[in-house]
Amino acid sequence: MAKDTTAYVWRERKRTIFGLPLTFTVYKLTEEKLIIETGFLSKIEEEIRLYRIMDVTLKKPFGQRIFGLGTIHCCTGDKSTPEFDISKIKNASQVKNMLSDMVEKQRDEKRLAVREYMEDDTDCDDCVD
Repeated sequence: MAKDTTAYVWRERKRTIFGLPLTFTVYKLTEEKLIIETGFLSKIEEEIRLYRIMDVTLKKPFGQRIFGLGTIHCCTGDKSTPEFDISKIKNASQVKNMLSDMVEKQRDEKRLAVREYMEDDTDCDDCVD
């Protein structure tokens, strides 16, 4: 079996009770993509290109905070994975900031812009028919 020689910027295992890394979910971040590997006997590897990530939110519920953990919720423009969580990781604030910076860098390199969609405000008093 070939050894993985990919250079990861960040790599972390999802943690469980007491903040211990006793799960089979591994998060891997490269310069261009985030890989979420799950499973023990049967493995699934989800790959999300960083430039497709549109929104990043940090969540720190009390149960995670007491063990120094947090969850990063991401919304993407990817059809197969429109939303995902990087769950129960250490240093979640630093990882979120690093991820946000890397997303912006990838968008700049690919010359992409996020399109914001606003709801049609038909209840506007100043609107002209």
